[in-house]
Amino acid sequence: MLRTSVLLFLLPLISAVNGIAEIKVERTEYKGWRNCYRVSNGEAELIVTGDVGPRVIRFGFVGGQNVFKEYPEQMGRSGEDKFQLRGGDRVWKAPEDPVATWAPDNVPVEVIPTPTGLVARAPVEPLTMLRKEIEVSMAPSGTEVTVSHRITNHSLFSVEFAPWVLTMMAPGGTAITGFPPRGRHPINLEATNPLVMWAYTNLADKRWTFTKKYLALHQDPNNSEAQKLGTFNRDTWAVYLLNGEAFVKRATADPAKTYTDFGCSFETFTNNEFLEIETLGPLTKVSPGQTVTQVEHWSLHRNVRVPALIDDDIDRVVLPLIHP
Repeated sequence: MLRTSVLLFLLPLISAVNGIAEIKVERTEYKGWRNCYRVSNGEAELIVTGDVGPRVIRFGFVGGQNVFKEYPEQMGRSGEDKFQLRGGDRVWKAPEDPVATWAPDNVPVEVIPTPTGLVARAPVEPLTMLRKEIEVSMAPSGTEVTVSHRITNHSLFSVEFAPWVLTMMAPGGTAITGFPPRGRHPINLEATNPLVMWAYTNLADKRWTFTKKYLALHQDPNNSEAQKLGTFNRDTWAVYLLNGEAFVKRATADPAKTYTDFGCSFETFTNNEFLEIETLGPLTKVSPGQTVTQVEHWSLHRNVRVPALIDDDIDRVVLPLIHP
């Protein structure tokens, strides 16, 4: 922890030299964890855990709601033998494996402050020989955050997998994602994207809304039946609407590369506890020492209300948040 403490002491000087003194990185207690780190520019803030992880456990306006899910009974705890959902944002390896993907992340992580945020780096996982880290970089003003999710192969052999970012959203909201640009028959005859189902997917579930341009999924705390769908979009994005605020996450996908789960760059899941919005990087044969990265861009927006889940209203309210 000496290295972290020294860097925290020097950070204000580093920030001043780089002209970004507005961003503060502070070690803080958060809901029972004594070693968490708050990154804020005075408008938005996020909390990264140091006692477990790497996790971004909170993202919101300063003094406002946390748009991420939290499990109160799991806050402040560490050292468990099995993986804990906890909440927030994390990085996994895809395709999903019931053992290796669910490797526990319940031990302390190294936290390295930077002029615009920090890097949270976990130890190498004994089960997988993979090392995971999350770097957050906040804009000096506004709510834009760039979040880089990395997995490094520390084994002696090449391993094929994809970086998979899962963000658990607080209950009661609605997620919206866009399909690739639509067209008309018979002008546009080629297929544009997959729509991928799981064995438990039920398209008749009323939590789903489909329009020509968009897919929406509502989180219902009273419905415990799990639902999930996936799709591909070169311009991968999702918006989560919660209590008049909107959380936006964006990523870029490469159609020339192979993606897991029948070609998904985006997946969304819900049950009665939370809703996840997930992006995936391409499937990569990762050599020893090599790192794969999935970069997302986040932002928050106030006073966002979509009157109805129809193309015209989503076009008018949501699209300006994605492409300002």
